[in-house]
Amino acid sequence: MLGSQCPPYGALACRLWMTLLPLFALISTATAANVAVSGTTKYVEAATPDGQAVWLKDARKPALYTQNFGDCLGSSLINVTRFDAAYYKDNMTVLFHLEGNTNVANESLMMYIGVFAYGEARFDLTFNPCSAQIYSLCPMNRSVPIEANGIIPVSDSDVAGIPPIALNIPDFEGQAILRIFANSTQSEVGCYSAVVTNGATFSHPAAVGTVLGIFTIVAIAASFATVIYGSHVPTTRTHYAHSLSVLVVFSVFHHIFFTGSLSVNWPSVLPAFWSNFAWSGGMIYSESMQNSVNQLIGSNKGNTSIVGAAGSGSAAEDLGGGYEISQIYKRSFSTLFRHDFNSLGHHLQHLRSVKLENHLAKRALANTSEGYDWYGTPVKPGLPLPGNFSGFAGTLAQENIPASNAFMTGFLWFLVLLVLVAAAVVAFKWILEALIKYKQLNENRLTFFREHWLGYTAVAALRTTVIGFFMIVYLCLFQFTYKGSAGVTAIAALVFIVFFFGVFGLAGYACYYRLHSGSYAIKQDRMHFKSKKVLGFLPWVGLELESQRSEKTQARSFFVSMPWWGVHYVNEDAQQISVQQDEDYIKKFGWLAARFRRTRWWFFALWLTYEFVRACFYGGAAGHPLTQVFGLMAVEFIALIIIVKLRPFEGARLNALMVYLLGFSKVATLALSAAFDIRFNLARINTTVIGVVIIVIQGLLASATLLAIVFGAISSYMSVTRDREAFRPRQWEPYRQRYFAHLEKSAPDAPTVKPTTPMPEAPKEPYFRVAAVRREPKIEDSDPDCIDQASSCTSVAPAAAIGSRTGSRRNSLHSAHMSSSNLPFGARSHRTSWSTRDFSGWQEAQHGSRSSNMMSGSRMHSKVSEGSLRDQTNHEHVRTPARSPGPATPLEVRKQRNDKGKEKEAPLDERTSEEASA
Repeated sequence: MLGSQCPPYGALACRLWMTLLPLFALISTATAANVAVSGTTKYVEAATPDGQAVWLKDARKPALYTQNFGDCLGSSLINVTRFDAAYYKDNMTVLFHLEGNTNVANESLMMYIGVFAYGEARFDLTFNPCSAQIYSLCPMNRSVPIEANGIIPVSDSDVAGIPPIALNIPDFEGQAILRIFANSTQSEVGCYSAVVTNGATFSHPAAVGTVLGIFTIVAIAASFATVIYGSHVPTTRTHYAHSLSVLVVFSVFHHIFFTGSLSVNWPSVLPAFWSNFAWSGGMIYSESMQNSVNQLIGSNKGNTSIVGAAGSGSAAEDLGGGYEISQIYKRSFSTLFRHDFNSLGHHLQHLRSVKLENHLAKRALANTSEGYDWYGTPVKPGLPLPGNFSGFAGTLAQENIPASNAFMTGFLWFLVLLVLVAAAVVAFKWILEALIKYKQLNENRLTFFREHWLGYTAVAALRTTVIGFFMIVYLCLFQFTYKGSAGVTAIAALVFIVFFFGVFGLAGYACYYRLHSGSYAIKQDRMHFKSKKVLGFLPWVGLELESQRSEKTQARSFFVSMPWWGVHYVNEDAQQISVQQDEDYIKKFGWLAARFRRTRWWFFALWLTYEFVRACFYGGAAGHPLTQVFGLMAVEFIALIIIVKLRPFEGARLNALMVYLLGFSKVATLALSAAFDIRFNLARINTTVIGVVIIVIQGLLASATLLAIVFGAISSYMSVTRDREAFRPRQWEPYRQRYFAHLEKSAPDAPTVKPTTPMPEAPKEPYFRVAAVRREPKIEDSDPDCIDQASSCTSVAPAAAIGSRTGSRRNSLHSAHMSSSNLPFGARSHRTSWSTRDFSGWQEAQHGSRSSNMMSGSRMHSKVSEGSLRDQTNHEHVRTPARSPGPATPLEVRKQRNDKGKEKEAPLDERTSEEASA
């Protein structure tokens, strides 16, 4: 069988190997068994539920175990240097270890161990150390170092209160409390509390914090690149306004981390999650820095109970629900331990049969050098008790930074950041000069930056100050409330004065520099209250000023109206250019106003005021959770409405991130945080669920911020390559053109006009329609013959018609009825167009009558001259003589040639008319 598995070549060696393999397996098994007893890797034997024996590593990770611990009595007679406990689900045992010393000469003790999960007792045990064979405490003596270890087998009913999900849920919220009582006085002489965890956590500052830091550096580099590229200041400002703001990035991170400043009892999941953002708030642990701060502070660590946390080293009698001494000593020692440890002795006897007791004793003495690192260390002075996450002290405990050191830690790291930013700008300038000197860079590159590098350095430092304004003001106010060391409080007061008057002074001067040429006027207005619907169905009340009403809202009715007044700026400088085109203003105050819209350039002053109010609630109202929560909720809600209305940023991404996402996260987080106040006494499991909801909201906000950083870096790359014709990658060229078009459209900040939807047109069909009729002047209007002909055709008695022009309306109507023409009233007859035949006939008639007219002209002239004086004296009674019939007109000639009117007059075509008029 074995030989059949070997290849033809090397068959002898293969058979030899197959023969020795079982021997090697037997030797390996013996070696493993020997290592389980005396080797460096220790194993223990345990039984499965069905009774089968299994070997387990002694240094394996427990299902639940304790970490750091602290003194919960404040005046313990026992100095504990190590306290750890662990629950192993695989073999259903609870192990604990205690090391320390005491100054008590001789005292018999009682010990109590309780395990609490999510605010409820899950396991407890009261025992006499003498009956548990803990001889260093039987009795307790100052000459004998304390070293206690115990192996406590448990059953399913003992751990039935621990839900299975607790073994896997991140940041299991539990405490293990050890209480020691003196039998002589029946009083508590020692109390220590340790946090219980399962190893799963949201706290990964080394990984998550590093990733967030890298993204932040990318945002800083992208923003800085858009500032230094180009020499035309307004164009540079436009591209800078659309890059991602580092202020917005830190505003998001500060919102997430400093939410832990509220003085409420946080669930364990939230401080663990916030620890990933602690670096953004200046809470970076450094052993050397903390030692220096401790020397400055001295022994005055303040009182963490002011901010709602239970401090280590102070009495916490209600910890774990407290205790009743009568319950500890309600039975005699012999009865108590005969009942409690008979079962324990039976289990210990079983463990001895499988040689487990000796190995577990060695495990209790193990340390990290031997592979076991599941135990904690005593917390440092000033930190809250492990397992207590209340207030800002509980949030800082994740970083091992006492609340008394918070201000100095944040302020020192801010100074380090300020120096690094200034040094980075200076170093970048000289690196460019070195590259140019060694011909590695064109000397025309970044000329404007190299000429104004000192100004860029100052602006970078000022911008960093604005970014850290909220953090520094909050830490100063928190130090005033915490009442720590007098020296640290004095430094905080000095820093607060410098930041408050310095930042607000610069902001006020920036506004004055722009507005000093104008004046302010109070204009009367009117506030209208109108009914509206939110989300399409929820009734709501809307506000609208009369001066802001549009044509669309003119027809809407308002159920309430009241007088209102507004302050308006009147610009008296007609030559003042736009703030976005003012190079002088951009160079001096662009670090404040460059990112905002043309009509919202002053928003930086409003933003600084808003940040100051938030800092006052967070720091000044510490220790008053309801004031903090509901006061901040009102502030954030009002700010959200105002900022949404203003939409201050020129970049669309900044408005989406800062206005909508950040604003919603602030309001939602505060609303949910109200449930954590201890006066509401909400179950801890429910608070954990709410905490996970907050993590989801803030996690989505952080993810959106990182995504915005990526898109901001891409847009900044497009901005700094705007002068290149060849753009890489080529697939992005359409997006680049759209981005530049968006810049040109948004820079003027002109109101957008919504395109009107055209009405659908009916299908066009052949049609004829006379829209209007208008008569134009013609040649006949100035022809005397036509005028005479019109007068003779419209009246039977021409002389009477002429004389009756001054008559009454009756005469005019009568003359109209007497008219022989069929023309309507008021119409004028026009000369009929002539044809060539009519015109030739008229010429013949005109030539025949010319001789007779000349003969009669002399006689008529003598008669008119004799009667001229009479005509002047009797002018009103003189009647105009009738005109003698002249030669026949072409029309009359044409009519005569017809059959005496039997044939109708044929109309002339347009061609004949044009020839006659010509």
